[in-house]
Amino acid sequence: MGRVWTCTGLRWGERGPELCWAGGGRSALTWGKRVAFAVAEGGGRTCGGARGHPCPLRAPVPGRSTGARCEECARLERAHSVAADAVADDPRPYRVYLAWFGPGLVKVGITAAARGPARLLEQGAVCFTWLGEGPLMAARRTEETLRAALGVPDRVPYARKRAVRGALPGTPGERAAEIAELHARAVALAGRPESLVPAPFRAVDHAGAFRLAEAGGGPASVGEVTELVPGGAVGGELLAVAGPDLHLATERGTVVLDARLLPGWGLVPVGGRPCAVPVREFKEAAGVQDGLF
Repeated sequence: MGRVWTCTGLRWGERGPELCWAGGGRSALTWGKRVAFAVAEGGGRTCGGARGHPCPLRAPVPGRSTGARCEECARLERAHSVAADAVADDPRPYRVYLAWFGPGLVKVGITAAARGPARLLEQGAVCFTWLGEGPLMAARRTEETLRAALGVPDRVPYARKRAVRGALPGTPGERAAEIAELHARAVALAGRPESLVPAPFRAVDHAGAFRLAEAGGGPASVGEVTELVPGGAVGGELLAVAGPDLHLATERGTVVLDARLLPGWGLVPVGGRPCAVPVREFKEAAGVQDGLF
């Protein structure tokens, strides 16, 4: 069968998106690259562990899970998560941001200042602007204030992001219009923590980085992979990457594969442009290997 690879997830860095592999290898996801794999026969999906440590039980996890962790490892991961409000004494500076994913779809959030825009790339934010920077609790209070005052959520399901991604406005100015208006309203609000230093409006557009700026919002997709299965295969030409989503030109058309479905499976190379995995169709078409790809 040859070597079996284990994916540990997709990461956005200075070189763009990369798939990471157990053992430390990485595969850059460049446009037009052929990305194809099959799930090893006879195996199951196992927990990827938490905090850099393997799961002691190698517990099974469902194929549709985007967390790829068993209940105990997921609990351990949440116990050290700022996003889950489990950390209140982090001394690092944090930034508050407004992120736009498509028409009518905006969220407010926070991220460690040292991470720069990485968090926004990971979430698939098509454009964003900073609102301010300060201590963690000041950033958290500002996030809650803005969520209530502006009527925007602090979480957006990926299914909704995918639903609007195929019909984005054609220019950066049009894509930034909603967060420009919300930024102005946020600046005018009273009662923001004094320790949070305000940031001027400056829209950062990721449509080009995701390759969604082409063809009126990126490649129109016929559906999304709902889970991987033993013996199943998927792959094709890489057309776009937005957050964790790979847009692949397969034998069934352009299909979206959420890279969070990959960890925990044993993967092997495969030829062609297969799409032999469960897919939920959209209602409207929207040498020596150092890595698997």
